[in-house]
Amino acid sequence: MSLRNPYGDFEVTDPQAMRALAHPVRLAALSYLQKNGPATATQLSEHVGASPSVTSWHLRHLAGFGLVADGPPPSGSDRRQRWWHAVARGFRFEMPDTPDGAEAARLLRTELMNQALESAQQWLAETEPHLKPEWSRLAGSANTLMVVTPAEAEALETAIEQLFAPYVQRRDAGQSPDDARPVRYLRISLPEATD
Repeated sequence: MSLRNPYGDFEVTDPQAMRALAHPVRLAALSYLQKNGPATATQLSEHVGASPSVTSWHLRHLAGFGLVADGPPPSGSDRRQRWWHAVARGFRFEMPDTPDGAEAARLLRTELMNQALESAQQWLAETEPHLKPEWSRLAGSANTLMVVTPAEAEALETAIEQLFAPYVQRRDAGQSPDDARPVRYLRISLPEATD
């Protein structure tokens, strides 16, 4: 795992790991662990749409790529159960240069976008109607077209990451302001085709 990115995300470089993550159950399990912390396969199963035994199999598959690990249970929990945790708060990947790698990255990108769109629709239906007005007002949506070079697009991405980094990294207990709450930013950059 590389921590050269400002978020401390796990950097996925192996096309086989990308293919593994492109499975909806695996991606949902990893996302749940990253958001909510340690859980058992039984606890995860109701959130990922698979039986506990199937969920456990997918978790072991993710563990083979170093994305999750089993560890000691949270204090006060049943020590006989196998508790899983994400090894990093997030993950990232770049489009590989090989045809096989590019295909694997496209599969993962597709599933990430599918789950992001589903998450946004679920938020609109279940969360937004119950937000206090100040939070509802701050929920942003934009559709902006820019004309940039590859170098400028990379510079924009770097600047955004640097801006977000202090808020992405976990604040220790007691360090978050009283009125702070989790906010998910879904960023999708779509370079358009040229004529």
